[in-house]
Amino acid sequence: MSGANAPEILAAYESVRSDKDPANWLLISYASAVGDTLKLDSTGTGGLSELAEKLDNNQAQYAYVRVEYANDTESKRVKFVLIIWIGEGTKVMRKARVSIESGEVKRVLGHHSIQVDARDKGDLEEGDIVVRLRKAGGADYNGGRG
Repeated sequence: MSGANAPEILAAYESVRSDKDPANWLLISYASAVGDTLKLDSTGTGGLSELAEKLDNNQAQYAYVRVEYANDTESKRVKFVLIIWIGEGTKVMRKARVSIESGEVKRVLGHHSIQVDARDKGDLEEGDIVVRLRKAGGADYNGGRG
């Protein structure tokens, strides 16, 4: 695979991770219908809901998202989520290769609390993801509620 560590992807990754940058997600797509070259598709500041609008039902894509949530009235947590998207219309050979090719993306976008394997935009409900982040983080002051 080539392109996961491209300068523009690394820069977008650092932006999403930075507390000083408003960007809170990035989306990586395949550069063409065949081959394994990746490219930065887009970035944004609108969180999971904005990202979900950009996902292509005919593609496999990779996303990295900053999620902020409150544990209680006194504290706020920031966690990162890696999303491996395989849309319903993704070609069979591309689907088969994602399990292999996603390893490189995981190495480049290495700092994440959870991975979400999404097939439907409903898999990206923020409340559900926050519940998973709380469980992964160990401290849950809301008794498992989102």
